[in-house]
Amino acid sequence: MPYPNNVLAAWQLAVIAVVAVATLTAWLVAVFLAARPSHRADQTALAPPAARPGEAGAEQPAGAGEPEPARQAGRREAA
Repeated sequence: MPYPNNVLAAWQLAVIAVVAVATLTAWLVAVFLAARPSHRADQTALAPPAARPGEAGAEQPAGAGEPEPARQAGRREAA
């Protein structure tokens, strides 16, 4: 006894092909994006530390940014 209706329609084959190609494309894009060198790490290393209140390491080293209040007072007295 032959199996009835065991042939896929053309639109079903097209859907299978589109899903397969889209999945392969997404996978290749993900692989290439993951393999490229990261430029964000270089920029983060060169950037000054974030000065958010309450965050560890928020203090900037002397000479960076605004002068310290003690240095400003000493300059006023010397002038």
